[in-house]
Amino acid sequence: MAEANPEDIQQAAAAEEEAALKQASQSAKRRIWLTRLAIVVVVVALGYALWYFLVGRNHISTDNAYVNAEIAQVTPLISGQAIEVRVKDTQAVRRGDILVMLDPSNQKIAVAQAEAELAEARRKFRQSLATNASLSAQVQARGADIAQAQAQVTAAQAEFEKARIDLQRRQALSGNGAVSGEELSSARQAYQSARAQLARAQAGIAQAQATRTAAQGEYEANDALVRGSREDNDPAVQAAQAKLDAARLDLQRAVIRAPIDGTVTKRQVQLGQRVAQGTPIMTIVPLNQVYIDANFKERQLKGVEVGMPATATADIYGGSITYHGKVAGIAGGTGASMALIPAQNATGNWIKVVQRLPVRIELDPKDLAEHPLRVGLSMEVEIDVSGK
Repeated sequence: MAEANPEDIQQAAAAEEEAALKQASQSAKRRIWLTRLAIVVVVVALGYALWYFLVGRNHISTDNAYVNAEIAQVTPLISGQAIEVRVKDTQAVRRGDILVMLDPSNQKIAVAQAEAELAEARRKFRQSLATNASLSAQVQARGADIAQAQAQVTAAQAEFEKARIDLQRRQALSGNGAVSGEELSSARQAYQSARAQLARAQAGIAQAQATRTAAQGEYEANDALVRGSREDNDPAVQAAQAKLDAARLDLQRAVIRAPIDGTVTKRQVQLGQRVAQGTPIMTIVPLNQVYIDANFKERQLKGVEVGMPATATADIYGGSITYHGKVAGIAGGTGASMALIPAQNATGNWIKVVQRLPVRIELDPKDLAEHPLRVGLSMEVEIDVSGK
C-alpha cells in the first residue's frame, strides 16, 4: 500500500479546519440574529404591553359604523295637482325655500266661501244687537200701556162709584114718588154701564201685563245671545273666523316649502302629478347635522358613558382625515331586539351570538363643514373611555 502524501494530508486538515471555522461562524451569526429577533420580539411585546396599559385599554373601536341623520320627510298637508316643481335630487335648499306648488283653485274658493260666512255671522250679530234695543223699547212701551190701563181703571172706578151713588139716591126717593120710573131706569142703566166699563178697564190691565210679560221674555231671550259679547268674540263670529283661518291655512299649504336646511333626496313628485295628503314626495337630508351610529360589541361598552370623546375616519376620505366628536347616547336595545321579527332563543339548539348595541356619536360641525359626509357612508370609530 502506498504511503499518503504529506501535502495532501495538510491540505485535507486545512480544509476541515476551514469548514469548522465556517460552520462556527455561521452558528455565531445565527445566534446573533436569533438574539436580535428575540430582543425585537421582547421590545415589541413590551411596547405593546406598555401601549395597552397606557393607551389601548382606554380606547375601544369598531368598523361597524355608519353615517346617519335626522332626515325630514316632505309630505303635502293637502291633496292637489303639482303645477310647479322647483327642485331636483342632490339640490341644496334652505329652510323656507319653495319646493312644490299645488293647484290652489279649490282652496281659493273655500276662502271666498268662508269670508262670506264670516260676513253673514257679523251681520246677524249686529242685527241681534238692533233687535235687542227694539225689544227693550217694546218692554218699556208695554209698561206704559199698563200705566194707561191702570189710569183707565181709576177713571172707570170713579164713574162706577158715581153711578152707584146716583142709583142709591134715586132708589131711596122712588118710594115718595119724587123720582119718576124713567129716571130710575136711567140711573140703573148708567150704573150697569159704569160697572161694565170698570170690568173692561180691569181686563185691559191684565192684557197689558200679559203683553209686557211676553215682550220681556222676548227681550231676555235675545239679550242672552248678545249680553257681554262684542262682535269679535261672538261664538258664531268666532266659528266663522276659525273656518276662514282654516281655509287660508289650506291655501298657504298649497305652497310646499323646505322644513330644514339640507339636500334634496328621493324626489318622487313630477309636474302635473296629483299628490295625496300625507304621502311623502321627497326627503331632505341635513348634511351639516349628520351623526354616526357605531355598533359596538356588548363586551366593549362596560365603561362607555355619554360625553366621552371619540374620533372617527371615513372610508370615503381615508385615514388621513379625522373627525372629532363625543358620545351622545346609547341605544335602548340591540339591533336584533328592535328588528321586525326578533330572534327567538327558546329552542334547544340555541347558540350564543355576541350582540351589538348602537352608540350615537355627534361630530364637530367644523369637521363636517370641511369634509362633508353622506348618509350611509362607512366609518371607523374609536372612543376614549379613560374618562378624560
